[in-house]
Amino acid sequence: MKSIAVFNNKGGVGKTTFLCNLAASLSQHGNKKVLVVDADPQCNATQYMFDDATVDEIYEKGGFTILDVVKPLAQGKGFVKTLHVRKSQTFRVDVLPGDPGMSLEEDRLATDWVQATGGDIRGLRTTFLFSQLLSQCGHYDYVFFDMGPSLGSINRAVLVAVDGFVTPMSTDIFSIRAIDNISLSLSSWKRRLERALEDIADNVADLEIANPHWHLQFIGYLTQQYTAKMVRGEKQPVRAFDKIARKIPLRIEKQLVAHFTSRQRPADSFGLGSIPTLNSLIPLAQSAHTPIFGSSPNSGES
Repeated sequence: MKSIAVFNNKGGVGKTTFLCNLAASLSQHGNKKVLVVDADPQCNATQYMFDDATVDEIYEKGGFTILDVVKPLAQGKGFVKTLHVRKSQTFRVDVLPGDPGMSLEEDRLATDWVQATGGDIRGLRTTFLFSQLLSQCGHYDYVFFDMGPSLGSINRAVLVAVDGFVTPMSTDIFSIRAIDNISLSLSSWKRRLERALEDIADNVADLEIANPHWHLQFIGYLTQQYTAKMVRGEKQPVRAFDKIARKIPLRIEKQLVAHFTSRQRPADSFGLGSIPTLNSLIPLAQSAHTPIFGSSPNSGES
């Protein structure tokens, strides 16, 4: 099983759309068993992959959500014993729905992180809560985490747990700055967590986590396509965007590849591709709660 987060602390870069469609493609075209964990309190992945009636059922009738994984541990009741997921019929993947109540857990998780970095067992158990969740997911080929655009405590707990992360980006100066922020935060989190684990080395079994350690790897990045001018029938990059686009791989190599990869790969291999604009097809797919490759102009009609 591979666990992958789709992460950028900058919003509006297509994280959820990319993740949901990748998950659907792996399931439907790759015959893989896939779980999507919606760790974003905005619950965009949940809203995309389920119709309105199912969403109402989840939240109005007390359906199992990610909050049911977090709350027992935060309240000192230990790890949840059984993970309940829902099947998205259109995406053909399992989903652990998100919950707006997760936004209220940020402060609690942040407090436990401070205690964790001081060597507190309870704080460390909370920090590794998604590692424990993943220990129940061995029957999946892939587990994807959708995340909000932040460097907060929920996202930190996800990144502590997963094998690697992919970063979708827009071609603008703010995405360049976001790379720097991600690198600084990850470096700090890794250093503090490793120090805390060293402090409790004799009592590590008390965490009830198999092999707790920092193992996050940077997998690569995607860029959004941007508008191009037509000159003599050929598309020409807009100069300002082209200048920024040339900076992205250099900044990625310096801030992420150099610190969060263990294998020697050419720098240009971390550019996984570009996300096309697709114009009206994305909102059509979202309104129909279907993958983009399963959408048509009539998909949103009832």
